[in-house]
Amino acid sequence: MRLGERGEGYVVGQFALLGLLVLALWVTPSFSPPWLGGLGRGLAWVGLGVLLLAAWQLGRNLTALPKPRPGGYLVQQGLYRVVRHPIYCGVLLWALGSSLAHLNLWTLLLCGLLFVWLDRKASLEETWLQERFPGYSAYRQRVKKLIPWVY
Repeated sequence: MRLGERGEGYVVGQFALLGLLVLALWVTPSFSPPWLGGLGRGLAWVGLGVLLLAAWQLGRNLTALPKPRPGGYLVQQGLYRVVRHPIYCGVLLWALGSSLAHLNLWTLLLCGLLFVWLDRKASLEETWLQERFPGYSAYRQRVKKLIPWVY
């Protein structure tokens, strides 16, 4: 399922889920014990750092859309040498950390939905990357997924 010519629907859904998660973090009660709140905040900061570093390493290739930019190139250095889709990893680490820091059913549910949504988006992106870059198959064999059963 493409949800648009370049995957625009995935971007809309991603930002809608992130917006709902931020809203839930703001308006719902937290049931997180202090030790879990601290751990969650730390994980959220790590996720934010991973997200920003990965975005910086993409440079002019950065796009919210799953379809690669025209004229772009395959980034294989930095975080991209270690894991595919590190921006998604950073977003998910932030979401999980924030959900643990502000523990309740809504934050955990939205975090889970975001995980599934980004998994589907990454799967589509994998297809387009393989079509676009001849070296992507070798890169895909060399570089591991963050979570083995995903995409």
